[in-house]
Amino acid sequence: MTDVPALRNGLALLRHLAGRPGPQSAATLARELGLPRSTTYHLLAELAAAGFVTHLPEERRYGLGVASFELGSAYLRHEPLERLARPLLQALVDSTGRTAHLGVLHGSETLYLLKEQPRRPQTLVTDIGVRLPAALTAAGRALLGHLPAPQVRALFPRASAFVDRTGRGPRSLAGLRRLLAAEHAWSVEDGHVTPGFASVAAASFDHGGRPVAAISVTFRHECDPECGQRWPDLATEVCHAAAQLTTRIGGRPPG
Repeated sequence: MTDVPALRNGLALLRHLAGRPGPQSAATLARELGLPRSTTYHLLAELAAAGFVTHLPEERRYGLGVASFELGSAYLRHEPLERLARPLLQALVDSTGRTAHLGVLHGSETLYLLKEQPRRPQTLVTDIGVRLPAALTAAGRALLGHLPAPQVRALFPRASAFVDRTGRGPRSLAGLRRLLAAEHAWSVEDGHVTPGFASVAAASFDHGGRPVAAISVTFRHECDPECGQRWPDLATEVCHAAAQLTTRIGGRPPG
């Protein structure tokens, strides 16, 4: 086993462990990765010696080690998601003339990590570090729509988990599910957060096809409750930016 394939297989093993809900046996790892058992045990021993894998002898399984956690923490300290997304948001602002945001889920809320504005900005409630109810924001629903149903239910276990800001938006889990089912490639909120403003958002995905962040644009729009506009031309640009971010972080779309 030469150095390069060994490195490639070791990284594949780490990514595989990272994508599983708990520790795995060596036999399972060998089978799912298509590696010889002897190679798998050799890789696990080397990774364990370096602290990237932990052996659980009582369970005869292997999990991620402290060194893997340290790498993840360092990754977060370098703000790579924001750095990779910023030029995409700036290009989106230039092409649409609207304010662009990068948001992530923080429990049942949308946390905004980035905000890029046009030359003539409008005053918005959104800003870096601001958190808003995920069920109301386009960015939040773009992410919620790609989560398993039990996870959505865990985030919104009862009616009191839903916040009403403007009289619009879902007020129950059933209402949220209907809204998510009606949204596909992109999500729209129209006056759910602030009267007179609307947003369009699309999700970006990690290497496992899981939603990791959403890119959105917000703009002034006045309408009645039955307006129902979807802004497909604008959504095309937002979806393109979100797809570019997926590529930049080494992710892939679900499915």
